[in-house]
Amino acid sequence: MSRKTCLRVNSFDSVRILALVIFAVNVIEADKHSCYEVRAAFQQRNIGPLHLVPEKPHKDADLQLCTHQGPSCCNRKMEGSYMSAVKQETLQKIESHTYQLQSLLSGHLDNFQDTIQSLLSFSQGRLSSLLERSYSSLSHQALPHVNQLFSSLSLFLRGANISVEMTVHTFFSNIFPLVYTRLINPGIEGSVTAGSTMSDCLRMIRQDVKPFGNHTIIMAQRLANVLEIGRQLVLSLDKGLKVINATEYANLGRDCVKSLTKMVYCSHCRGLTLIKPCVDYCSNVMRGCLASMSELDQPWRVYISSFEKLSRSVAGDHSLELAILGVSEHVNEAMLYAQIHGPLITATVDKVCGLSTGEPPSMRHMSPEVTTSTTTANSPPSSTSSSSPQRLPEEWLEKFAHMKGPLPLKPSNNYKPNLRTLSREFLAVLLRYRAFFISLPDMLCKGENVVDDSTCWVGSDVVESYTSKVVGHGLDAQRQNPEVKVHGMDHTLAEIKKSLEHFNQETQEKFPELGEIEIWEELGSGEEQGSTTDCDDEDGCQSSGDGEEHDYVVNGQTSNGRQPEGGNTQDNPSKPPAVRVVGGTPPMSLQQPWCLALIFAGLCLKSMLF
Repeated sequence: MSRKTCLRVNSFDSVRILALVIFAVNVIEADKHSCYEVRAAFQQRNIGPLHLVPEKPHKDADLQLCTHQGPSCCNRKMEGSYMSAVKQETLQKIESHTYQLQSLLSGHLDNFQDTIQSLLSFSQGRLSSLLERSYSSLSHQALPHVNQLFSSLSLFLRGANISVEMTVHTFFSNIFPLVYTRLINPGIEGSVTAGSTMSDCLRMIRQDVKPFGNHTIIMAQRLANVLEIGRQLVLSLDKGLKVINATEYANLGRDCVKSLTKMVYCSHCRGLTLIKPCVDYCSNVMRGCLASMSELDQPWRVYISSFEKLSRSVAGDHSLELAILGVSEHVNEAMLYAQIHGPLITATVDKVCGLSTGEPPSMRHMSPEVTTSTTTANSPPSSTSSSSPQRLPEEWLEKFAHMKGPLPLKPSNNYKPNLRTLSREFLAVLLRYRAFFISLPDMLCKGENVVDDSTCWVGSDVVESYTSKVVGHGLDAQRQNPEVKVHGMDHTLAEIKKSLEHFNQETQEKFPELGEIEIWEELGSGEEQGSTTDCDDEDGCQSSGDGEEHDYVVNGQTSNGRQPEGGNTQDNPSKPPAVRVVGGTPPMSLQQPWCLALIFAGLCLKSMLF
């Protein structure tokens, strides 16, 4: 009885299974004669009007790109929509990659300019404080000239056509009348007003008289040399941004768009909406489409190398920071020189511009703030000539000794220059983009859109693997490209390449010493161990690291290609790495008593418990 029941059950199950198989076959047969999946993909990707997609495949489709012998779910109008869609999608993919580099350059340009502006503002405030503290009689009248000096330096760093040396000399020429009438000859300030003949004469003869000695020339040369490199660094960042922005508008030729359409959408016409292109096939298509962009590889590498050396020159030894922050010290030394050599300066001015007062030069006070002894009556007349400066009495120098000490580089602990750290962290990321233009085609052929194993699409059919040769990068290699016809370089990209090469040549000609600068071996590592520098934290300089290797996380990858531990990424890549404090660990002689005390306490506790 039980056996018959089992036979009935088995017979019943067999009938059900057979019915399901027949139903599935009918569904599959129905799907073969339907364009439902094609319509769904057409609508989901927003390729074009849905009414363009036929309900069922037909054999008499008038196609130019996606041709095959069987029935098709496409027509000529759909091909046009596919071509427009794939062009837009490819440009968006290119933009997504260039956007990261664009943001990197733009962000560093803003950070660099903000840091430089902070340095200028701090140095300007420091010079104003010096004048108010030590030269109060002229500080108010000199303030506009101080503002003009730093404003011109700021404009120069941003690319304005300004001479740094001329700016510095103009500043000293403008303050010379104030120094002469308020420090050297304080009794005549009322007779020498702004715009007067005497004031104009003092400004005109300043470079010939040299009332500030060589301090003006030294300050002008140091600022000009360092700020010129800082200016070139800003221009380099701006140039890099222009190159990246222009590549976003690069034209994809018609042959390229046809090849892209075959690669991405021709499979849809056969109802194969889920099949993916072979990765080598994609490489050939993308290398052909972006052959003109790959031609930017060589000038871009030169650009990156020059930029790296410019950064090393500016931030390597804190040269730019120290030059800007040292302005007040140069001005102080120049004004002290003018006060010490007051009688010599006055004698020369009286000969050229007329007598300042009725008193003989030897009876005038040197300064309202600092009174010095006068010259001796037996001094020869030639001692008053500025063209042959004589050795000044020791008691004069002692009067000004308290003003010649080093000025504090910063009035508070809030300011810490960090150009070195900023440059290192930026370069640690930028150097990964050194081969950006030659790697871009391959980057577009990675991810979920392509497959590297069997059963993939090659533009006209499904194959087990792609057998054609994968060509190299650049225009010359595309002569053997089996997928894309490349006729020549894109006009827009040709202009960009020419402009970038010209900029690189200008940089090398303007700064030939860059070829001798060694690049940082371990970018992002901070200050080299064992290095000695005269610029400590009290001078306003900041240590940039501990000499250990630091990894910078971008898109989930560290600078050396490793995944960050714990999956955490660096939230603030511009934050300087941690500084290891030398000597922070207590010496062993202090640790041993505590260790012995803890061991003794542990033994006592153990004896009490047992």
